[in-house]
Amino acid sequence: MIETRLLQYFLAIAEEQSITRAAEYLHITQPTLSKQIMDLEESLGKQLLIRGKKKVTLTEDGAYLRNRAQEIISLMEKTEASFRGNEYAITGDVFIGCGEHRSSYTIMQMIYSIQEEYPDIHFHFFSSNADAIIERLDKGLLDMGFLLEPEINPRYDYQKLPFYETWGVLMRKDSPLAGRDSLTFRELSALPLIMPSQTSNSNRITTFWADAMTSPRVVATYNLIYNAGLMVEAGIGYALCIDDLINTNGEHPLTFVPLNPVLQSNVYLFTKKYQVFSKAAKLFLDRLQEEFINN
Repeated sequence: MIETRLLQYFLAIAEEQSITRAAEYLHITQPTLSKQIMDLEESLGKQLLIRGKKKVTLTEDGAYLRNRAQEIISLMEKTEASFRGNEYAITGDVFIGCGEHRSSYTIMQMIYSIQEEYPDIHFHFFSSNADAIIERLDKGLLDMGFLLEPEINPRYDYQKLPFYETWGVLMRKDSPLAGRDSLTFRELSALPLIMPSQTSNSNRITTFWADAMTSPRVVATYNLIYNAGLMVEAGIGYALCIDDLINTNGEHPLTFVPLNPVLQSNVYLFTKKYQVFSKAAKLFLDRLQEEFINN
């Protein structure tokens, strides 16, 4: 069994790219650290480091261990945080995965009111696409997630929130289509499209393409809207996305045109079945139930 201490040593070397600097950071001697890492390599039967003259780099096995070690350390810190505080006060950390959608602002307002009442509760957000959020939830690194129309998985409980988001196309304001009230899927098929790289909503979007008896011409994909906006601004293509994620008012070079027929997605809260929550996470879930689900 690998000791947590050795994982922390290994991560320090990976970060510093130097055994000497890592030893200084860890306040141990360089020979001691070198011996510990060699013992780790021997126990795993894998070379983890390539020891160069100027810096240390990771082998393929070393890069894999770094990613797993980061997950293990994060999970331990999350677990320890749930036990902090006294028996009566509600303190601790809540770890939330969230896709990009404007309705998250409503959730943020609720978080603000909770922190006004419980200043020792801290919230940590992981923003990415559906696949990455579900992966972290599976590994215990997140307490819950918020996604648009997630694909149903029997390992999770889902609750629909009273929010929805409208899909459309992000384009340059100098595009000949920029003045349109809406665009059809058939019209989109003639455009170079930048598509979201996630499984969430993929079935519904595929159905719309099928109904239009056409298919998209995908030139790029994205998982966060900021880079999609830069690609559109650079002239690479038109981004299929939801509204209000990029402020297109004023002198901003981009604009948003909704789809016809209208494509809207609901926001869902999802959690692992039979999951045991910390007091802080349970308080947050209870407030969500009271505010948005039970009413």
